[in-house]
Amino acid sequence: MIPKEIQQYYDIRTKARAYFCYLLQRSIPNQLPDPSLEIITRGLKNIKKELPKFQSMYILDGKGVQVIDSLSEKASRRKGEGINRSARAFYYRAAREKRCILTNPYPSRASNDLIVTASYPVYDDRKGLRYVVCVDVALHDVVEIAQPTSMESFFHRMTKLSYGLFSAALFSVAFLLFFHGMLKVISHGISIQELEIKQMFEATILITLALAIFDLVKTIFEEEVLGHHLGQSKDIHRTMIRFLGSIIIALSIESLMLVFKFAIMSPDKIKYAVLLIAGVAILLFGLAYYLKSTEGREGSRDG
Repeated sequence: MIPKEIQQYYDIRTKARAYFCYLLQRSIPNQLPDPSLEIITRGLKNIKKELPKFQSMYILDGKGVQVIDSLSEKASRRKGEGINRSARAFYYRAAREKRCILTNPYPSRASNDLIVTASYPVYDDRKGLRYVVCVDVALHDVVEIAQPTSMESFFHRMTKLSYGLFSAALFSVAFLLFFHGMLKVISHGISIQELEIKQMFEATILITLALAIFDLVKTIFEEEVLGHHLGQSKDIHRTMIRFLGSIIIALSIESLMLVFKFAIMSPDKIKYAVLLIAGVAILLFGLAYYLKSTEGREGSRDG
C-alpha cells in the first residue's frame, strides 16, 4: 500500500506543491519591514480553516528553532516550542532554495505515518530570513487533495492502454525477428560443412534487432504502463546506449555483407556499401557525443 502511495505522490507532486505554496503565499505576507510572529500565526490559522486535513503547523526562526507550539487538531501534537529543527530538510531546503518547497515523504516522529512538509521562508524587506513556516500533511491526505480529475484520470488510463498496445505490438515484432533469426541458424542443421556465412550474418542481424526492440519495449512498458519512474534517468541512459549500440552493430554487419557481395558480383554498386559504412560512422560519432555529454551532466550533478 505504501509504495503505491509514494508512486502516486511523485505523479502529483507538482500539483500538490502548487496547491500548498499557493495557500502559504496567499495567507502569509512576505518581505515586510518587520514581519511579526502575530501576523504569521494569524495566517496559519486562516490556512487551518481552508486546509481539509493536516497533522500540524509550526513556525521556525531564521536559525531553525521552533518559536511557537504546533497548531494541531490533536492535543498530543500541540507542542514543540524551543526545538531546534535546523538539521531537518524542510528547514534547510527552504532556507537554501529561498522559495516554498515540498519535501519527500518521511516518517513522522509523532505518529510514525508517512508525511510531507510544505515549507515557506519569510523574509524582511532587507532579504534577511526571519521565519520558516511549516505545514505537515499525511502522505495519503496529500494524494487525496491533489488527486487528478475524472477527465485527467480517463486520459491517463487511455494513455497507459495505448502504450500497452504499442508495447505488445513491438514485442511481437521482436519475437518474430528472434524466431526468424533462429530459423536461419538451425535451417541447415549443425553440420560445419553445411554452414553458410550469409545465413549466419542474416541471423545475427535479426537477433540483434530483436534485442534492440526488446530493450525499447521493456523501457516503454516499465515507464509508461507500470509507472516505474523512481531513479530512472540512469536506466533510460543505459537503454538508449544498448538500443543505439544494437542498431549500429546490425548496420555494421549489413554493410560488411554488402561489401563482400558487391565486390564479387557488382563492383559498380560498392559505393552503396561505402555510403552505408559512412552512415554507421556518423551513428558512432553521435553515440560517442551522447556518451560524452551525458557523462558531463552526471558528473556536474554528482558534484
